[in-house]
Amino acid sequence: MTTKKLQTATLGGGCFWCTEAVFQEVKGVEEVVSGYSGGTVPGHPTYREICSGLTGHAEVIQITFDANIISFEDIVIIFMTTHDPTTLNRQGADRGTQYRSVIFYHDETQKEISEVVIKELQPYFENPIVTEISPLDEFYEATKEHQEYYKNNQGNGYCSFVITPKLTKLRQFHADKLN
Repeated sequence: MTTKKLQTATLGGGCFWCTEAVFQEVKGVEEVVSGYSGGTVPGHPTYREICSGLTGHAEVIQITFDANIISFEDIVIIFMTTHDPTTLNRQGADRGTQYRSVIFYHDETQKEISEVVIKELQPYFENPIVTEISPLDEFYEATKEHQEYYKNNQGNGYCSFVITPKLTKLRQFHADKLN
């Protein structure tokens, strides 16, 4: 029996409900928690404060994954290909710095891998990739109603029109990496 090699990744690709739903289907992902990172206002921000855009925080997910099953590189590739990394502070109709594309790295290895993956993927995008790569400072967990949002609200219009198409894309391009 192989011992798990648990690692953590923190990613923001617009609304955390979308990125959470994507990574809940990925083989080797142990846990996905929605939250906030990257702000300039100290303390634990509220959802309302984040939505104001005044705190500087991004909506992110924190993923705990088994590196024996899926690599950080594969996590970044899935992330970069299931949202639009070429739009600054926007994903679809969601606009503001809280919706920016960002990788908050936990160590220098994650930083280097992120930089390499972005460089390798750039030719596949018509516009420049604007994904921010920054060190993780703090991660603040979102409230319970924001956790497992897609699983609990699939009939919601936002889920049907925004999240379901992302999951379709995930299943099309990354079927070999899914549960």
